Amino acid sequence: MEHYLPLIIVALGVIVLLLLITKLELDTFISLIITAFLVALALGMPLDKIVESIEGGMGGTLGSIALIFGFGAILGRLVADAGGAQRIATTLIDKFGEKNIQWAVVIASFIIGIALFFEVGLVLLIPIIFQIAKELKMSPLYLGIPMATALSATHGFLPPHPGPTVIAQQYDANIGMVLIYGIIIAIPAVIIAGPLFTKVIRKIIPASFEKQGNLDSLGEIKTFDLKDTPGFGISVLTSLFPVLLMAISTIVDLIQDLGNVSDNMLFKIIHLIGQPTTALLISVLLAIYTMGIKRNIPMKKVMQSAEESIRAIGMMLLIIGGGGVLKQVLIDGGVGDAVAAIFEGSSMSPLLLAWIIAAILRIALGSATVSALTTAGLVIPLMQGTGVDPALMVLATGAGSLIASHVNDAGFWMFKEFFGLNLKETFATWTLLESIISVVGLAGVLVINLFV
Repeated sequence: MEHYLPLIIVALGVIVLLLLITKLELDTFISLIITAFLVALALGMPLDKIVESIEGGMGGTLGSIALIFGFGAILGRLVADAGGAQRIATTLIDKFGEKNIQWAVVIASFIIGIALFFEVGLVLLIPIIFQIAKELKMSPLYLGIPMATALSATHGFLPPHPGPTVIAQQYDANIGMVLIYGIIIAIPAVIIAGPLFTKVIRKIIPASFEKQGNLDSLGEIKTFDLKDTPGFGISVLTSLFPVLLMAISTIVDLIQDLGNVSDNMLFKIIHLIGQPTTALLISVLLAIYTMGIKRNIPMKKVMQSAEESIRAIGMMLLIIGGGGVLKQVLIDGGVGDAVAAIFEGSSMSPLLLAWIIAAILRIALGSATVSALTTAGLVIPLMQGTGVDPALMVLATGAGSLIASHVNDAGFWMFKEFFGLNLKETFATWTLLESIISVVGLAGVLVINLFV
């Protein structure tokens, strides 16, 4: 029973967190810190160690992610404000034609989703989706489901998104391998939960596909004449440049390991450039040139876009830090050791366990990033001595953290409002597609685990 007491405290902590956010309508960040204090006290942590643990959790989490998150937001905003994202979407649509329009949307959303955070990508693509639907006289939801699926899968599986980036650092995983495995897993997840799922759900709830959606909820939308936007090639290159640099670094690292080549200055430089912070800084400098200077946009205006993007993610950074605080309190309070003790001698794979814990926390908390972070704190002790690949642990946790998005998740309400759905229709589309991504993601992780 003593092993279960810390878990009961965690469960009560989650309930308190939910009550603070939903009933008292307290800010998520404040609620996370209050919960961390209460859980620390309940776990019997020494009073003089509680603040130390909380500050350590905040510093440890933001120390590694603040730069990545900041540069990622700037890059996405520069591409969006120059019209590069609109160019990517419209060019693919022209190339694919009406018959394959869903696949064009999937590819455009996937490319944009790698560079942009979920909410930014959604707000950016929605007006383009509605514009295409109007021109082709089809349902916005028919294009919206594949779009949301691609954005969600990149958000859950691929660095430099906050969830996978932070937990890669927590698990001490190679971020390049997370990226490679993540793309391998994300592709089938997007195909199944996107175009294939749309065909099935369209027959079950046809009325939802007759609705024209709600564009007013977007507020002021930036749209461009195509002639005023950057070229397709340069827009794609700028958006994907950090991914390209990280991928090159990972491939070089693999060649070095396989060939047993000793470290030299060239390898060290490539490794430095492939670090997420360096890759994103270089990509931001490229975007300042390609999306600004080259197009004769004044530097002041380019920097205004950069500043606005940082302002928008300030609270998100604090919430991520708050998730890291709760995680650190759980580790320092011995919860991870208690979980390890319960599953000691268990034949359950740490990969499956990470997915289950992340899924439970996701359903309880709503935030994919917070549930992934908290899961990391619980399962790190279980990885020791198992020989499981840390990169796959990142993806198993990421997959679990996507499941069953419902009323406590901002994405649920965004999707509902944009497409003018009622609650039942939103559960049947959004909640279900998120769950499909999660289950397919877990299956992909378990399959890759057989070969690595």
